[in-house]
Amino acid sequence: MDRIADIWGPRTPHAGGTVWPARVDRRLEEGVAEEDVERWVRSACVLCSNGCGCEIAVRGGRMVGVRGVATDVVNHGRLGPKGLYGSWPWANSADRLTRPLVRENGRLAETDWETAMGRIAGVSRRLLAEKGPLSHGFHTSGQLFLEEYYTLAVIGKAGLGTPHMDGNTRLCTATSAAALKESFGTDGQPGSYTDVEHCDALFLFGHNMPETQTVLWTRVLDRTRADDPPKVVCVDPRRTKVAEEAERTGGVHLAPRVGTNMALMNGLTRELFANGRVDEEWVGRHTLGVEELRETVESCTPEETARICGVDAGDVRRAARIFGESERVLSTVLQGFYQSHQATAAAVAVHNLHLLRGMIGRPGAGVLQMNGQPTAQNTRECGADGDLPGFRNWGNPAHVRELAELWNVDEMTIPHWAPPTHAMQIFRHAEQGSIGLLWISATNPAVSMPESSRVRRILGGEKCFTVVQDLFLTETAELADVVLPAAGWGEKTGCYTNAGRVVHLSDKAVEPPGEARSDLDIFLMYADAMDFRDSGGAPLLKWRTPEEAFDAWRECSRGRPCDYSGLSYEKLRGPTGIPWPCDEEHPDGTDRLYADGVFNTDPGYCESYGHDLLTGGTVTPTEYRAEAPAGRAFLKGAAYVPPHEEPGEEYPLLYTTGRTAYHFHTRTKTGRSRELNRAAPDAWVELSVPDARRLGIAEGDRVRVESPRGAIEVRARIGHVREGTVFAPFHYGRWDPDEAASDGAPRQANELTMTIWDPVSKQPYFKTAACRVVKAAGGDGPAPAPTTTASEPAGAPVPPTRGGPEADTSAESAATPDYPGDPAAAPEYPGHIAEVAAPGRS
Repeated sequence: MDRIADIWGPRTPHAGGTVWPARVDRRLEEGVAEEDVERWVRSACVLCSNGCGCEIAVRGGRMVGVRGVATDVVNHGRLGPKGLYGSWPWANSADRLTRPLVRENGRLAETDWETAMGRIAGVSRRLLAEKGPLSHGFHTSGQLFLEEYYTLAVIGKAGLGTPHMDGNTRLCTATSAAALKESFGTDGQPGSYTDVEHCDALFLFGHNMPETQTVLWTRVLDRTRADDPPKVVCVDPRRTKVAEEAERTGGVHLAPRVGTNMALMNGLTRELFANGRVDEEWVGRHTLGVEELRETVESCTPEETARICGVDAGDVRRAARIFGESERVLSTVLQGFYQSHQATAAAVAVHNLHLLRGMIGRPGAGVLQMNGQPTAQNTRECGADGDLPGFRNWGNPAHVRELAELWNVDEMTIPHWAPPTHAMQIFRHAEQGSIGLLWISATNPAVSMPESSRVRRILGGEKCFTVVQDLFLTETAELADVVLPAAGWGEKTGCYTNAGRVVHLSDKAVEPPGEARSDLDIFLMYADAMDFRDSGGAPLLKWRTPEEAFDAWRECSRGRPCDYSGLSYEKLRGPTGIPWPCDEEHPDGTDRLYADGVFNTDPGYCESYGHDLLTGGTVTPTEYRAEAPAGRAFLKGAAYVPPHEEPGEEYPLLYTTGRTAYHFHTRTKTGRSRELNRAAPDAWVELSVPDARRLGIAEGDRVRVESPRGAIEVRARIGHVREGTVFAPFHYGRWDPDEAASDGAPRQANELTMTIWDPVSKQPYFKTAACRVVKAAGGDGPAPAPTTTASEPAGAPVPPTRGGPEADTSAESAATPDYPGDPAAAPEYPGHIAEVAAPGRS
């Protein structure tokens, strides 16, 4: 089966409340048969945030394939195109980094580890002596392992004492964490993927699940194609596959004008109040702020919502009625909200809908504030994003004291005197020169950050010494002063936690190439070179191996919302990943949070005291305690305000960016997969039919897209985006697997985006910029956009996207009849799996 052409594979429909049938997906390198595989090594896929359990095929010391794990609670054996075609081929690429590089006379030259780390440590010691710890900044990833994040957090917070730590997760998932804290007191997804099996309605807010989480969408399709499908409601300015499914199930597609999500959410919330669809008794017992919220949304009638958002007032009423009349609603949220105007306020408004109806903590009734990257959850848990490890509150002296005692360091070493520095500020400090050493690991900000020409100037300038550790010489690594070769997935051991709190262990399958080292070993080498010590004079980092680092993290998490104390490597080598909290009370993990209606809002336990959603102003500890939350959730609202940049005469269109199903982040891995790269080989922009007609642009024409900050020149897909909107995928930088694949014209989507961020989550706005489009040249064929996804053409004859003849039999998918989903037939399953697998039980 060609899983490029058929992204989601064959259907296995089933009735609501029953277990999702298993289907094992497999792909092996061309010429390798299953009997040729020497070992299958347990892991989990890291090419989206879904976290699908898998096994890596090893032959001759190389990764040669992958297959899904039927017993895993996340995917029941399925894998998506990125997992099948892109999770492992990059490892065998000839252009892997295999030795450290240092900049000499303006050029990067190979060297040994001692020289490279000696140069880093020398600069680090000099800056500490001259400027102190605020001279150091760390920008990490959503793709390392838990053990590596925790090690980095301890180095930064207890070794150096710098608050300047954040990840590229700031670009994709910071709003998820911020919204969860604002409503429920701490981070942590309330819902479970198993809610798909139980819900009566499924609302996707700015979440193009068919392309960002393909296996989870497969799970949805297996319910919507059954005899009792849930209604789907899609909020997206493009007509995605979600929108098509909404129409098919009797749901609604709401396509709001870019930047107006908050107005839409206020309109939906007002409809619940106006039509008596609020569970007043539950709200009175379990929430705070209902009257303030009612007042905030009172004027947001369907007609006013329609005027602002450019949607139909009747559709607003229909969507609100579906939410208000359904017994069990599952809502998912992603970048369409997180990267847009009033991001945190809009994401919190989704929580408000659920809280008003008392729909949280039970099967089918939950919220998933999704992540964009595979280990983003660990970045937040471990403190590598600037927060304190274990979801501790930097404003709570008792929480800081806990960490100081755990690490045996002075409390004042741990930065807690102000909010942690977010990524946008870190790059500003590097631009100004106050950060003199910027360490970037496993990410490519030269392509992924907004206003990317500015970011390239910062990285290539003289004010900041830049260290990059990565698999390849990316656009960012090319600008570094020192480049460190890192081991990747399958080449090291470690754990990671998906968007649904499920923890997986990924075992080392093969050796990394040349002198490449794991990120954990690199961080430990730096700690040794700097000779970081605790208050007793012992080495600050007491661990040397991934398992020792995991055990240290377990103790750090004990008693906190993300409690790992009941987990171990041995336990995680079982049949499935396990969701935290996992402790003495929940030895098999916890499928859903807040089933008892008690939230993590106690002042001594919460992770944040909250903010004003409109201004970002912080709530003081005294103000927070005065509200006496006592385990109740917060209902918080905000009025809609217009975006920072709106269309005008000079720039009449709205520019928004996003993803495609076939690539991840900046294509460092997926661009090195022949099949994935063939499916989406080059950048494009999407225009609506009316806009294209007015501008005289046809399918495949070369167009120039300009904003006040920059321009790109790519081919046009005439598709299904909302009129007045221009969509561009953000994955494409200067690099290509084949140098002849691109003509060298600017195509980097973030040349046009703004250095503007949400006042609460500090997540940049990639989806609200003004632009103009002009035809640059006629086309000689269709745009390189896939036809299988939301980028399908609107009418023009375009050859269908497929993996090619050689791919037709390289990916296999088969239903697995010996996996009945009956817990009695699978006694080795942890209890939480048996609980959701049994029809009629919860």
